Amino acid sequence: MIGKTVSHYKILEELGEGGMGVVYKAEDTKLGRTVALKFLPPELTRDVGARRRFEQEARAASALDHPNICTIFEIDETDDGRLFITMAYCSGGTVKAKIEHGQMQLEEALDIAIGAARGLSRAHQKGIVHRDIKPANLLLTEDGETKVVDFGIAKLAGQTKLTKTGTTLGTTSYMSPEQVQGKEVDHRTDIWSLGIVLYEMTTGRQPFRGDYDQAVMYSIIHDEPEPVANFEPGVLKELNRVIKKAMTKDANRRYQHADEILGDLQSLREKIMKKAISEQRGGEEKHPSIAVLPFVNMSPDPGNEYFGDGLAEELINALTRLEGLRVAARTSSFRFRGKDLDIREIGKQLNVNTILEGSVRKAGNRLRVTAQLINVADGYHLWSDRYDREMKDIFAIQDEITANIVDQLRIKLITKAGEPLIKRYTDNLEAYSLYLKGLYYWNSLTPEGWQKSRECYEKAIEIDPDYALAYVGLSVWHQSLAFWGNVRPVEAMEKSREAARRALEHDDTIGLAHCLIAVINWAYDWDCIEAEKAFKRSLELVPAMAILHVNYAIFLSTRRRFEEALIEAKTAQQLDPLSSIINTWASAITIYMGRPDDAINQLKQIVSTDPEYWQIHYFLGQACLFRSKFDEAVISCERAVELSGEATIAVSALACAYYLAGREDKGENLLVRLQEQSRLEYVQPHFFVDIHLARRDMDEALHWIEKAIEEHDPWLCFLTVYPEWMIPPDPRFNALLKKTGIGL
Repeated sequence: MIGKTVSHYKILEELGEGGMGVVYKAEDTKLGRTVALKFLPPELTRDVGARRRFEQEARAASALDHPNICTIFEIDETDDGRLFITMAYCSGGTVKAKIEHGQMQLEEALDIAIGAARGLSRAHQKGIVHRDIKPANLLLTEDGETKVVDFGIAKLAGQTKLTKTGTTLGTTSYMSPEQVQGKEVDHRTDIWSLGIVLYEMTTGRQPFRGDYDQAVMYSIIHDEPEPVANFEPGVLKELNRVIKKAMTKDANRRYQHADEILGDLQSLREKIMKKAISEQRGGEEKHPSIAVLPFVNMSPDPGNEYFGDGLAEELINALTRLEGLRVAARTSSFRFRGKDLDIREIGKQLNVNTILEGSVRKAGNRLRVTAQLINVADGYHLWSDRYDREMKDIFAIQDEITANIVDQLRIKLITKAGEPLIKRYTDNLEAYSLYLKGLYYWNSLTPEGWQKSRECYEKAIEIDPDYALAYVGLSVWHQSLAFWGNVRPVEAMEKSREAARRALEHDDTIGLAHCLIAVINWAYDWDCIEAEKAFKRSLELVPAMAILHVNYAIFLSTRRRFEEALIEAKTAQQLDPLSSIINTWASAITIYMGRPDDAINQLKQIVSTDPEYWQIHYFLGQACLFRSKFDEAVISCERAVELSGEATIAVSALACAYYLAGREDKGENLLVRLQEQSRLEYVQPHFFVDIHLARRDMDEALHWIEKAIEEHDPWLCFLTVYPEWMIPPDPRFNALLKKTGIGL
């Protein structure tokens, strides 16, 4: 068959052979894509009635449209009447091939089982039972996503019942007791078989064995498998429970729905991930913890609110340097500004056992600062004090507050004797105040605030050219424009690089500055090796900074290193659990992993807590696009456009949603609008790439990819995680990306 053309498919190589037929890798000469062809054995397709039933079931399976079910493109037959199925090609091979290399890592086995359970859940909801779940029928994509294949073939083979001679077609080892006994089967037989696969993946052996089929069948009906071993006691107990329930011989006592085993598998995976995060962070939950709330502005001038925020932020930064103390991130702590909540409720939401709150009254050169440390468990004060000082004493006040916290919580100091706890980056109080104002305006999340923040940072640098933190703030400002604004990358990224470089010249221990350099290396220079070095350096310096972890997670996801990305994203969420930005960007990782349903659920929860933040709606729209829920994508993207003040990135996403939802006229209107806008100001080329991909105009998409490469558009990096259906197979596309170093 190799080299022959069947219909419009050129056979390239044989991928495997089994009782259900032979599978070949082939080229679809019409559409220029790689596919898999499965030729069914002649003896299984001679019966006209059986063929009709199979075609009906295959059509039903092909309509399931689920990320964990292998797409069936068509059913056809050769000139000599041999039936074959055209399916999506999965370059990662089969789970069977993986098992043959020995016992898998538990995390990998669970991910495969979770993917299979998701696919089965969708099929069962539609009334379709697979009947032949086994490792050979679980395919893996290049990034490790599970695809269930061969719905309907088992039924064609008559595998629900034994033949009169006592033999059966297919693989006996994965059959349920009801199958072995020739009884009618339902969706619970798939759950049994999934339990067998999970057992085999985690042990490297099958639970029921024998020298011939009848011996295996006897074992399935009468024997209990050996418990799973080789894992830690906590994990082992839970894993054994899941496998035992899946492989209960009485179908009525088994998991009754695929969603049930899916939930338990996800719970177990989450426990393992949390343990990994805890070990990575040194088991920090055993140590004292604190949240610093924004200091209330008691000054007559409401414009002094920035100072109370800045004081709290400086204390947060100082406390994170204390060994053994877990500090809630600024974003999460500041969510409680102005809310009349009991301290115990705040502590519960932030998962801390102490809270620092206070107030600031600023009048001219005079300051009155009050601070109190509160025990969350009972609401009582552990310590409180008041400081009536001059503005010049602000650093000393911060040191004294931090020292009192150290005394109360018995924290180990890592600073030298006599060394200030608050690291001073400037002695100029005017520059310091301008920097605090810059932070305040930046965190306002408004276009007006962002512009003011830049002005404050630049004035602070003008007053003190050695002020490292002001350079960091300026670098963040320019880098954000490269992604979210209408500024050429060469302008925004180079200014960001220069500001970060100046910061590091004055202090090379600023973790955020290293992260900024990492993003430039990755998304602008396309030097992923140097980028990873800089990301790791930033995390070495400030391991408890959530934004560093989530940026590293996004980088890892574009390199399709999804397991590492997920751990970093979860770490970021644990460090800053109430941050809309952190939670939104962490949810984006699951979109890129090919799990848009999970992302949609997560993002809808975030929307419920922060409905006015436009990026949540933007990424929710992206998740719906990746899931092919185009009408829902339109709704989310329209909201993102409205809340963002018609940001270009949101408008381009809405144009894509319109095209894919079949509302070409609206999509065309937005495309024309962006084209006109690009004549007046810079519009990132990648946005036009997306729109033309949605229009299915590959020539125009390639033109804009070339333009994006020329401009070093940072959004180009994300093409590596687009679903296959969004990018028509075209050798020119991969060649362009590989030339830049972005392609994998």
